[in-house]
Amino acid sequence: MAQRIAVAAAFLALALAPAALAQSPGPAAAPAGPPNVTATLEKGGQYTTFMRLMKETQQDTQLNSQLNSSFGNNGGGGYTVFAPTDNAFNNLKPGTLNSLTQQQQVSLVQGHILPLYYSMDSFQTASNPVRTQASGRDGPYTLNITSDTNNQVNVSSGVVEVRINNALYSAKPLAVYSVDKVLLPLELFGAKAPAAAPTASQGKPKKGGSSDAASGPAGSDDSAPTGAASGRAVGLSFAGLAAALAYLL
Repeated sequence: MAQRIAVAAAFLALALAPAALAQSPGPAAAPAGPPNVTATLEKGGQYTTFMRLMKETQQDTQLNSQLNSSFGNNGGGGYTVFAPTDNAFNNLKPGTLNSLTQQQQVSLVQGHILPLYYSMDSFQTASNPVRTQASGRDGPYTLNITSDTNNQVNVSSGVVEVRINNALYSAKPLAVYSVDKVLLPLELFGAKAPAAAPTASQGKPKKGGSSDAASGPAGSDDSAPTGAASGRAVGLSFAGLAAALAYLL
């Protein structure tokens, strides 16, 4: 009897072994793939104009490619995008975007992208002016980022200033923040310097088209005789005429 119980126990152990193995924890889940700017903006639902600009300037393709390259790279700085809403673009003066050249539109989009990942907390330690993708290594198109005592973050382009509303996405290497104004770059929309006044013309002729040089100097031989000199000339003429008549007679 005891032998039968032992055999049954052995079979039961063998039967339960696969179930126990199946319930053991498997390998850790694979990390999520790299973030996608386009997908983030599409999910937001109110960034169609900014998405169109990014597509027309090919900045969406470039940024997503750079995110793919930097994903999982601890040394990568990441990126921060300030995404204006459709209402922000609608509030611009009509024709603003159409007045820009293709290269200026590229600079406008790149001026909304920082070549570094910023969380809301890290904005407090941002060193102004903050470079954008349009700045290059050390160029214009910078932003000033400030944080007040209530931990509210403001971004200024030198032309407009806007408060960051909320994060559409924030996990290194990408942060996307919604803004209610388009960050118009100072280099494109700043006040233009007034044109220089024309210099006074030199040698301007006097009224009537004549100049001092047109009339000879006073007392010159070319000037017409006047006064006593004119009288003497007439007297000499009559004396010569009388002498000629006397000779003929």
